Amino acid sequence: MREMPLAFLFAFRFVRLLLSGHQAIAIENAALRVQIAAFQRKRKRPLLTSLDRLFGIFLRSLWSDWRYALLYVQPDTVVRWQRERFRKFWARFSKPQRRRRGRPGTAAELRRLIERMAAANPLWRAPRIHGELKMLDISLSERTVSRILRTSRRPSIRTWKTFVHNHVGQMVSINFFTAPTVTMRVLFVLIALEHDRRKVLHFNVNEHPTGSWTAQQIVEAFANRDAAQYLIRGRDSRYSAEVQSRIKSLGIHEILTAPQSPWQNPYAERLIGSIRRECLNHYIVLNARHLKRTLASYFRYYHESRTHLSLDKDCPFPRDVLTEGKIVALPQLAGLHHRYERIAA
Repeated sequence: MREMPLAFLFAFRFVRLLLSGHQAIAIENAALRVQIAAFQRKRKRPLLTSLDRLFGIFLRSLWSDWRYALLYVQPDTVVRWQRERFRKFWARFSKPQRRRRGRPGTAAELRRLIERMAAANPLWRAPRIHGELKMLDISLSERTVSRILRTSRRPSIRTWKTFVHNHVGQMVSINFFTAPTVTMRVLFVLIALEHDRRKVLHFNVNEHPTGSWTAQQIVEAFANRDAAQYLIRGRDSRYSAEVQSRIKSLGIHEILTAPQSPWQNPYAERLIGSIRRECLNHYIVLNARHLKRTLASYFRYYHESRTHLSLDKDCPFPRDVLTEGKIVALPQLAGLHHRYERIAA
């Protein structure tokens, strides 16, 4: 609001000087004021708008001494402004006739198709993908496919996640976790988990687990079934040379996780988290016998009643889908969880 009277006053003085025969002074004052206004804008460098450039162009055509009124704009710059203005003016009329140079670009939909093929088939390279495109009657050169693959991000085929996914049916993982007791003791629990159906093959509790005790637990885990091809374990000191020798005697290949990398043993870690959240966090453990009895009760619920997201909402021991009868709730773990079934009315 304050700038409006000042602008009006400047305009009035400019017109007065023009009418009084001082045209050169009027134009020079206007040129200086425009440049001062540009300097006063809060920028690291003076900012010139399109109106400032247009004013400089018209100043050049109306006043012969226009060069002497410039403070920070070079005369060549004003001439360049005029050339750019001329070029942009005629470019608008010739734009429909302009054609894009070079090869035509690849359609975005086709690029996405090639990227999907590469992501779904990490072993494929440009020749194989180009062959699939030919089978789909898509005309595209192999070199173009290779160029697209260089710019797209492809998943690695030698990742830990890929290994687990490819061998999930032949893998078992073991892990320790601890549970405190009411007498301030710490009990160690060893679990052996089959990855395919998330079955707990074996578990046991010990206050002071040794290498020989651990080796015996691994033997008992495979007592009633064929040994797995791979066994994932951490680098705990309890996995002594005796444990490694016993695993090797069973024909099992050990897969050791990296130091301080529990995410590389995800199935066992997820099971331990479920045990804590769904059972042990709601109990006060008295002793080793009480802990073992509690875990046995939980694993019955875990195998026969608890549904698993990874098993398409089924149980490790599949449950029958009941369609008729009255729905009743069967308490599990002393009412901590329930199983729902239908019974004949």
